[in-house]
Amino acid sequence: MDSNEVRRQWANRSAAYSPEYYAYHGPDKRSKSVRGLLERFVDRDASILELGCSSGRHLSHLADHGFEDLAGIELNGDAFDVMAESYPELAEQGTFHHAAIEDVVEEFEDGQFDAVYSVETLQHVSPDSRWVFAELARITSDLLVTVENEGDRSVSTESGDDADTEASTDYEVTYVTDDVPLYHRDWNRVFTDQGLVEVAAEAGKRDTVRAFRPPSSVAAEDR
Repeated sequence: MDSNEVRRQWANRSAAYSPEYYAYHGPDKRSKSVRGLLERFVDRDASILELGCSSGRHLSHLADHGFEDLAGIELNGDAFDVMAESYPELAEQGTFHHAAIEDVVEEFEDGQFDAVYSVETLQHVSPDSRWVFAELARITSDLLVTVENEGDRSVSTESGDDADTEASTDYEVTYVTDDVPLYHRDWNRVFTDQGLVEVAAEAGKRDTVRAFRPPSSVAAEDR
């Protein structure tokens, strides 16, 4: 399945993993993980972008805890209708982009967002769109958080110096419903290769949570 077909599948998704599905389940432990890292590294007035925000359950959790400058990118247009019904204040006050990440990320300015985060979204980015990762590092001024399924990997705090740039050995692929591919990557390697510094990492049963900062933002005690 090519990347265009994958994006089409997500744009039209219903039932499991749809905007309605996520709104029904609401904020979860991943929401709390993201909030904890934001509270640790940035202020409440930080500009925050979620990649693949769906109907806004993670952003709504941030709003409930005092974060106000919130934005999101979402491919599925139904998500915004669900958001308006489930999280009306977020829908009214946030800034949202109905697009694929690939179609909008280049429009943002360098360091436009204090914090950028992804919860099980970057794992669906196709290898032919890996240029997106450099763009995400470019638009992040202070903190980038990934909450992604890395597959059968241990938490790493150093990137592979002897590894080539993205190649077939850099990820494992499995498939979710409708045969949509899920790419298991070492996100430490991906973003340290973009010049960011990993400042936190924790492996869970399914997802690994990582936090990255530009070298200029990293205090000596974070290294």
